[in-house]
Amino acid sequence: MRLRYLTAGESHGPGLTALVEGIPANLMVEAEDINFFLARRQKGYGRGGRMQIERDRVTFQSGVRWGKTLGSPITLWISNRDWENWQETMSPQKGHEVPNERVTRPRPGHADLAGVIKYRQDDVRNILERSSARETAARVAVGGLCQKFLREFGIEIICYVTEIGGVAVPDAAPDYGERKIRSEVSSCRTFDAEAEKTMIARIDQAKAAGDSLGGVVEVVALGVPVGLGSHVQWDRRLDARLAAAVMSIQAFKGVEIGAGFANARAPGSKVHDEIGYEKGRFVRFSNRAGGLEGGMSTGEPIVVRGAMKPIPTLYSPLKTVDIKTKEVFEASVERSDVCAVPAAAVTAEAMVAIEVATAVLEKFGGDCMEEVLENYNQYQKYVAGL
Repeated sequence: MRLRYLTAGESHGPGLTALVEGIPANLMVEAEDINFFLARRQKGYGRGGRMQIERDRVTFQSGVRWGKTLGSPITLWISNRDWENWQETMSPQKGHEVPNERVTRPRPGHADLAGVIKYRQDDVRNILERSSARETAARVAVGGLCQKFLREFGIEIICYVTEIGGVAVPDAAPDYGERKIRSEVSSCRTFDAEAEKTMIARIDQAKAAGDSLGGVVEVVALGVPVGLGSHVQWDRRLDARLAAAVMSIQAFKGVEIGAGFANARAPGSKVHDEIGYEKGRFVRFSNRAGGLEGGMSTGEPIVVRGAMKPIPTLYSPLKTVDIKTKEVFEASVERSDVCAVPAAAVTAEAMVAIEVATAVLEKFGGDCMEEVLENYNQYQKYVAGL
Protein backbone atom coordinates (compact mmCIF):
# COMPACT_ATOMS: atom_id res chain seq x y z
CA MET A 1 0.00 0.00 0.00
CA ARG A 2 1.36 3.42 -0.92
CA LEU A 3 -0.13 6.78 -0.17
CA ARG A 4 -0.47 9.07 -3.19
CA TYR A 5 -1.85 12.56 -3.52
CA LEU A 6 -2.18 15.41 -5.98
CA THR A 7 -3.26 19.01 -5.49
CA ALA A 8 -4.90 21.35 -7.98
CA GLY A 9 -6.08 24.94 -8.07
CA GLU A 10 -4.84 28.50 -8.45
CA SER A 11 -4.29 31.13 -5.78
CA HIS A 12 -7.24 33.27 -6.94
CA GLY A 13 -9.28 30.55 -8.60
CA PRO A 14 -12.50 29.03 -7.19
CA GLY A 15 -10.59 26.90 -4.70
CA LEU A 16 -8.06 24.15 -4.05
CA THR A 17 -8.49 20.42 -4.46
CA ALA A 18 -6.47 17.51 -3.10
CA LEU A 19 -7.02 13.92 -4.20
CA VAL A 20 -5.66 11.33 -1.76
CA GLU A 21 -5.39 7.62 -2.46
CA GLY A 22 -4.19 4.94 -0.06
CA ILE A 23 -5.85 5.85 3.23
CA PRO A 24 -7.31 2.56 4.53
CA ALA A 25 -11.01 2.06 5.11
CA ASN A 26 -12.59 2.63 8.53
CA LEU A 27 -10.48 5.57 9.71
CA MET A 28 -12.78 7.85 11.70
CA VAL A 29 -12.36 11.41 10.41
CA GLU A 30 -14.40 14.60 10.24
CA ALA A 31 -13.84 17.92 8.54
CA GLU A 32 -13.05 19.61 11.85
CA ASP A 33 -10.09 17.26 12.33
CA ILE A 34 -8.52 18.87 9.27
CA ASN A 35 -9.84 22.41 9.78
CA PHE A 36 -7.76 22.54 12.96
CA PHE A 37 -4.57 22.30 10.90
CA LEU A 38 -5.80 24.74 8.26
CA ALA A 39 -6.47 27.34 10.96
CA ARG A 40 -2.93 26.92 12.33
CA ARG A 41 -1.48 27.58 8.88
CA GLN A 42 -3.28 30.92 8.65
CA LYS A 43 -1.77 32.28 11.86
CA GLY A 44 1.56 33.97 12.46
CA TYR A 45 2.99 37.43 12.93
CA GLY A 46 3.86 39.04 9.60
CA ARG A 47 1.06 37.54 7.53
CA GLY A 48 -0.58 39.74 4.88
CA GLY A 49 -4.10 40.81 3.94
CA ARG A 50 -5.04 37.50 2.31
CA MET A 51 -5.29 35.87 5.73
CA GLN A 52 -7.88 38.47 6.72
CA ILE A 53 -10.03 37.31 3.80
CA GLU A 54 -9.73 33.55 3.82
CA ARG A 55 -11.14 31.22 6.48
CA ASP A 56 -9.97 27.91 5.14
CA ARG A 57 -12.30 25.00 5.72
CA VAL A 58 -12.31 21.62 4.06
CA THR A 59 -15.16 19.69 2.48
CA PHE A 60 -15.02 15.97 1.73
CA GLN A 61 -16.29 15.38 -1.79
CA SER A 62 -15.52 11.65 -1.95
CA GLY A 63 -14.06 8.79 0.02
CA VAL A 64 -15.73 9.49 3.39
CA ARG A 65 -19.19 8.43 4.52
CA TRP A 66 -20.74 9.02 7.91
CA GLY A 67 -17.42 10.08 9.40
CA LYS A 68 -15.48 7.06 8.20
CA THR A 69 -13.12 6.52 5.25
CA LEU A 70 -14.20 4.03 2.60
CA GLY A 71 -10.80 2.96 1.28
CA SER A 72 -11.52 4.76 -2.00
CA PRO A 73 -9.87 8.01 -3.15
CA ILE A 74 -10.61 10.95 -0.85
CA THR A 75 -11.27 14.35 -2.41
CA LEU A 76 -10.67 17.41 -0.25
CA TRP A 77 -12.02 20.80 -1.34
CA ILE A 78 -11.08 24.24 0.07
CA SER A 79 -12.97 27.25 -1.31
CA ASN A 80 -11.21 30.55 -2.00
CA ARG A 81 -13.42 33.25 -0.51
CA ASP A 82 -11.61 35.87 -2.61
CA TRP A 83 -12.76 34.17 -5.84
CA GLU A 84 -15.74 36.53 -6.13
CA ASN A 85 -13.33 39.39 -6.78
CA TRP A 86 -11.35 37.50 -9.41
CA GLN A 87 -13.98 35.80 -11.56
CA GLU A 88 -13.20 37.84 -14.67
CA THR A 89 -9.42 37.91 -14.21
CA MET A 90 -9.29 34.13 -13.62
CA SER A 91 -12.23 33.05 -15.78
CA PRO A 92 -11.74 29.76 -17.66
CA GLN A 93 -14.05 31.01 -20.43
CA LYS A 94 -12.76 32.39 -23.72
CA GLY A 95 -13.66 36.02 -24.30
CA HIS A 96 -13.22 37.08 -20.68
CA GLU A 97 -9.67 38.33 -21.18
CA VAL A 98 -8.76 41.58 -19.43
CA PRO A 99 -5.71 42.84 -21.42
CA ASN A 100 -4.77 45.63 -19.02
CA GLU A 101 -4.50 43.10 -16.17
CA ARG A 102 -1.70 41.10 -17.77
CA VAL A 103 1.38 40.84 -15.56
CA THR A 104 4.58 41.29 -17.57
CA ARG A 105 7.17 42.17 -14.93
CA PRO A 106 8.50 39.00 -13.25
CA ARG A 107 9.64 39.12 -9.62
CA PRO A 108 13.24 38.19 -8.77
CA GLY A 109 13.31 35.05 -6.62
CA HIS A 110 9.95 33.76 -7.85
CA ALA A 111 8.91 31.15 -10.42
CA ASP A 112 7.73 33.98 -12.70
CA LEU A 113 10.47 34.29 -15.34
CA ALA A 114 11.50 30.64 -15.62
CA GLY A 115 7.81 29.70 -15.78
CA VAL A 116 6.81 32.04 -18.60
CA ILE A 117 9.83 30.89 -20.64
CA LYS A 118 9.22 27.19 -20.00
CA TYR A 119 5.47 27.28 -20.70
CA ARG A 120 5.64 29.95 -23.46
CA GLN A 121 3.32 32.41 -21.73
CA ASP A 122 2.90 36.14 -22.23
CA ASP A 123 1.26 36.74 -18.85
CA VAL A 124 3.15 36.03 -15.62
CA ARG A 125 -0.16 35.45 -13.83
CA ASN A 126 -0.42 32.12 -15.64
CA ILE A 127 2.63 31.04 -13.60
CA LEU A 128 2.33 32.88 -10.31
CA GLU A 129 -1.22 31.69 -9.61
CA ARG A 130 -0.17 28.05 -9.35
CA SER A 131 3.34 28.57 -7.97
CA SER A 132 1.90 30.66 -5.11
CA ALA A 133 2.23 29.33 -1.56
CA ARG A 134 -1.57 29.40 -1.42
CA GLU A 135 -1.25 25.83 -2.76
CA THR A 136 0.14 24.75 0.60
CA ALA A 137 -3.35 24.95 2.11
CA ALA A 138 -4.21 21.81 0.13
CA ARG A 139 -1.04 20.09 1.35
CA VAL A 140 -1.82 21.02 4.95
CA ALA A 141 -5.26 19.43 4.49
CA VAL A 142 -3.63 16.22 3.26
CA GLY A 143 -1.19 16.40 6.17
CA GLY A 144 -4.08 16.82 8.60
CA LEU A 145 -5.68 13.67 7.25
CA CYS A 146 -2.36 11.85 7.68
CA GLN A 147 -1.98 13.16 11.22
CA LYS A 148 -5.39 11.69 12.05
CA PHE A 149 -4.18 8.36 10.64
CA LEU A 150 -0.84 8.48 12.51
CA ARG A 151 -2.46 9.10 15.87
CA GLU A 152 -3.96 5.63 15.66
CA PHE A 153 -0.38 4.39 16.10
CA GLY A 154 0.61 6.84 18.83
CA ILE A 155 2.66 8.96 16.41
CA GLU A 156 2.56 12.73 16.85
CA ILE A 157 4.10 15.40 14.62
CA ILE A 158 4.93 18.83 16.06
CA CYS A 159 6.51 21.95 14.59
CA TYR A 160 7.93 25.27 15.68
CA VAL A 161 10.14 28.11 14.48
CA THR A 162 13.78 28.26 15.56
CA GLU A 163 14.87 31.37 13.65
CA ILE A 164 13.41 34.43 11.88
CA GLY A 165 15.46 37.12 10.18
CA GLY A 166 18.66 36.04 11.90
CA VAL A 167 17.06 35.92 15.36
CA ALA A 168 17.47 32.36 16.70
CA VAL A 169 16.18 30.63 19.80
CA PRO A 170 18.92 29.72 22.32
CA ASP A 171 20.60 26.33 22.15
CA ALA A 172 19.28 25.30 25.54
CA ALA A 173 15.64 24.44 24.90
CA PRO A 174 12.80 22.76 26.82
CA ASP A 175 11.63 19.25 26.01
CA TYR A 176 9.40 18.58 23.03
CA GLY A 177 6.20 18.61 25.05
CA GLU A 178 6.98 22.06 26.43
CA ARG A 179 8.09 23.29 23.00
CA LYS A 180 4.72 22.29 21.55
CA ILE A 181 2.73 23.99 24.31
CA ARG A 182 4.68 27.24 24.07
CA SER A 183 4.85 27.43 20.28
CA GLU A 184 1.13 26.84 19.82
CA VAL A 185 0.35 30.08 21.68
CA SER A 186 3.20 32.07 20.16
CA SER A 187 2.49 34.56 17.36
CA CYS A 188 5.82 33.54 15.81
CA ARG A 189 5.25 29.84 16.57
CA THR A 190 8.38 29.66 18.68
CA PHE A 191 9.00 28.40 22.22
CA ASP A 192 11.28 31.16 23.53
CA ALA A 193 9.50 34.30 24.70
CA GLU A 194 12.55 36.59 24.54
CA ALA A 195 13.46 35.45 21.04
CA GLU A 196 9.85 36.03 20.00
CA LYS A 197 9.97 39.66 21.09
CA THR A 198 13.06 40.26 18.99
CA MET A 199 11.55 38.39 16.03
CA ILE A 200 8.46 40.62 16.15
CA ALA A 201 10.61 43.75 16.21
CA ARG A 202 12.63 42.47 13.26
CA ILE A 203 9.42 41.74 11.29
CA ASP A 204 8.11 45.24 12.04
CA GLN A 205 11.37 46.72 10.77
CA ALA A 206 11.16 44.71 7.56
CA LYS A 207 7.53 45.75 7.01
CA ALA A 208 8.39 49.42 7.42
CA ALA A 209 11.18 49.01 4.86
CA GLY A 210 8.94 47.17 2.37
CA ASP A 211 11.13 44.10 2.83
CA SER A 212 10.55 40.45 3.81
CA LEU A 213 12.16 37.91 6.14
CA GLY A 214 12.86 34.18 6.08
CA GLY A 215 13.85 31.76 8.79
CA VAL A 216 14.26 28.18 9.99
CA VAL A 217 11.57 25.73 11.10
CA GLU A 218 11.88 22.43 12.90
CA VAL A 219 9.52 19.44 12.69
CA VAL A 220 9.67 16.52 15.10
CA ALA A 221 7.92 13.16 14.71
CA LEU A 222 7.40 11.47 18.08
CA GLY A 223 6.49 7.82 18.67
CA VAL A 224 7.77 6.59 15.31
CA PRO A 225 8.61 2.86 15.45
CA VAL A 226 12.03 1.55 14.48
CA GLY A 227 12.39 0.31 10.91
CA LEU A 228 10.34 2.65 8.71
CA GLY A 229 12.00 3.28 5.35
CA SER A 230 14.79 1.12 3.92
CA HIS A 231 18.49 1.14 3.05
CA VAL A 232 18.16 -1.08 -0.03
CA GLN A 233 17.32 1.58 -2.67
CA TRP A 234 17.90 5.33 -2.77
CA ASP A 235 14.23 6.17 -3.22
CA ARG A 236 13.15 4.07 -0.25
CA ARG A 237 15.36 5.95 2.21
CA LEU A 238 13.07 7.80 4.59
CA ASP A 239 15.55 10.61 5.22
CA ALA A 240 15.81 11.29 1.48
CA ARG A 241 12.04 11.33 1.10
CA LEU A 242 11.59 13.65 4.06
CA ALA A 243 14.24 16.00 2.69
CA ALA A 244 12.58 16.09 -0.73
CA ALA A 245 9.14 16.65 0.80
CA VAL A 246 10.25 19.60 2.92
CA MET A 247 12.39 21.07 0.13
CA SER A 248 9.32 21.02 -2.15
CA ILE A 249 7.66 23.72 -0.05
CA GLN A 250 7.63 27.11 -1.76
CA ALA A 251 10.65 29.28 -0.78
CA PHE A 252 12.49 26.47 1.06
CA LYS A 253 16.16 26.32 0.10
CA GLY A 254 17.74 24.00 2.67
CA VAL A 255 16.94 20.89 4.73
CA GLU A 256 18.86 19.02 7.41
CA ILE A 257 18.14 15.90 9.46
CA GLY A 258 19.15 15.91 13.11
CA ALA A 259 22.37 17.83 13.77
CA GLY A 260 22.93 17.82 10.00
CA PHE A 261 25.50 20.45 9.09
CA ALA A 262 26.91 20.62 12.61
CA ASN A 263 27.74 16.91 12.33
CA ALA A 264 29.80 17.65 9.23
CA ARG A 265 32.05 19.93 11.28
CA ALA A 266 32.62 17.50 14.18
CA PRO A 267 34.70 14.31 14.53
CA GLY A 268 32.89 10.98 14.39
CA SER A 269 33.36 10.40 18.12
CA LYS A 270 31.20 13.48 18.74
CA VAL A 271 28.59 12.65 16.09
CA HIS A 272 27.43 9.04 16.19
CA ASP A 273 24.80 8.04 18.73
CA GLU A 274 26.05 5.32 21.07
CA ILE A 275 23.80 2.29 21.52
CA GLY A 276 22.72 0.69 24.78
CA TYR A 277 20.22 -1.86 26.05
CA GLU A 278 18.01 -0.79 28.95
CA LYS A 279 14.75 -2.08 30.39
CA GLY A 280 14.38 -4.68 27.68
CA ARG A 281 14.98 -2.49 24.65
CA PHE A 282 17.73 -0.98 22.52
CA VAL A 283 18.30 2.72 23.17
CA ARG A 284 20.42 5.59 21.87
CA PHE A 285 22.11 7.85 24.40
CA SER A 286 21.85 10.83 22.07
CA ASN A 287 19.96 11.69 18.88
CA ARG A 288 22.36 13.64 16.68
CA ALA A 289 21.20 11.47 13.76
CA GLY A 290 17.72 12.93 14.09
CA GLY A 291 16.01 9.55 14.41
CA LEU A 292 17.26 8.18 11.09
CA GLU A 293 20.21 5.91 10.23
CA GLY A 294 20.80 4.22 6.89
CA GLY A 295 17.52 5.62 5.57
CA MET A 296 15.53 3.94 8.37
CA SER A 297 13.88 5.21 11.55
CA THR A 298 15.73 4.31 14.75
CA GLY A 299 12.82 4.69 17.15
CA GLU A 300 14.15 8.03 18.38
CA PRO A 301 12.32 11.29 17.53
CA ILE A 302 12.70 12.19 13.86
CA VAL A 303 13.99 15.77 13.62
CA VAL A 304 13.83 17.69 10.33
CA ARG A 305 14.75 21.35 9.82
CA GLY A 306 13.96 23.51 6.83
CA ALA A 307 15.42 26.87 5.82
CA MET A 308 12.98 29.29 4.17
CA LYS A 309 14.25 32.25 2.18
CA PRO A 310 12.49 35.64 2.42
CA ILE A 311 9.32 35.87 0.34
CA PRO A 312 10.20 37.30 -3.12
CA THR A 313 7.25 39.70 -3.31
CA LEU A 314 8.54 42.99 -1.90
CA TYR A 315 6.60 46.21 -1.32
CA SER A 316 9.85 48.00 -2.15
CA PRO A 317 10.34 45.92 -5.30
CA LEU A 318 13.64 44.95 -6.88
CA LYS A 319 14.60 45.66 -10.48
CA THR A 320 13.38 43.40 -13.26
CA VAL A 321 12.82 43.46 -17.05
CA ASP A 322 9.42 43.59 -18.75
CA ILE A 323 9.03 40.35 -20.71
CA LYS A 324 7.40 42.22 -23.62
CA THR A 325 9.35 45.47 -23.97
CA LYS A 326 12.61 44.28 -22.32
CA GLU A 327 12.71 47.63 -20.51
CA VAL A 328 13.91 47.84 -16.92
CA PHE A 329 11.13 48.28 -14.35
CA GLU A 330 10.42 47.56 -10.73
CA ALA A 331 8.98 44.08 -10.24
CA SER A 332 5.23 43.54 -9.98
CA VAL A 333 3.76 43.65 -6.48
CA GLU A 334 1.25 40.96 -5.53
CA ARG A 335 -0.52 40.93 -2.16
CA SER A 336 1.87 39.08 0.11
CA ASP A 337 3.30 38.53 3.60
CA VAL A 338 6.27 40.17 5.26
CA CYS A 339 7.10 36.89 6.99
CA ALA A 340 5.39 33.53 6.52
CA VAL A 341 7.84 31.38 8.49
CA PRO A 342 5.30 30.45 11.22
CA ALA A 343 2.85 29.28 8.55
CA ALA A 344 5.64 27.47 6.70
CA ALA A 345 6.34 25.47 9.86
CA VAL A 346 2.80 24.09 9.70
CA THR A 347 3.28 23.21 6.04
CA ALA A 348 6.56 21.45 6.85
CA GLU A 349 4.76 19.56 9.60
CA ALA A 350 2.18 18.43 7.03
CA MET A 351 4.86 17.24 4.60
CA VAL A 352 6.61 15.22 7.31
CA ALA A 353 3.25 13.72 8.35
CA ILE A 354 2.55 12.67 4.76
CA GLU A 355 5.91 10.94 4.38
CA VAL A 356 5.74 9.21 7.76
CA ALA A 357 2.20 8.03 7.02
CA THR A 358 3.40 6.72 3.66
CA ALA A 359 6.20 4.80 5.38
CA VAL A 360 3.78 3.36 7.95
CA LEU A 361 1.48 2.13 5.19
CA GLU A 362 4.38 0.59 3.29
CA LYS A 363 5.50 -1.35 6.36
CA PHE A 364 2.16 -2.29 7.91
CA GLY A 365 -0.16 -1.90 4.91
CA GLY A 366 -3.68 -3.22 4.69
CA ASP A 367 -7.01 -2.34 3.15
CA CYS A 368 -8.66 -1.32 6.43
CA MET A 369 -7.51 0.22 9.70
CA GLU A 370 -8.12 -3.01 11.58
CA GLU A 371 -5.69 -4.86 9.31
CA VAL A 372 -3.01 -2.15 9.47
CA LEU A 373 -3.24 -1.95 13.27
CA GLU A 374 -3.01 -5.73 13.59
CA ASN A 375 0.16 -5.75 11.48
CA TYR A 376 1.59 -2.87 13.51
CA ASN A 377 0.85 -4.54 16.85
CA GLN A 378 2.42 -7.82 15.72
CA TYR A 379 5.58 -5.97 14.72
CA GLN A 380 5.72 -4.14 18.02
CA LYS A 381 5.49 -7.46 19.85
CA TYR A 382 8.41 -8.74 17.81
CA VAL A 383 10.50 -5.64 18.59
CA ALA A 384 9.65 -5.86 22.30
CA GLY A 385 10.84 -9.46 22.37
CA LEU A 386 14.33 -8.74 21.04
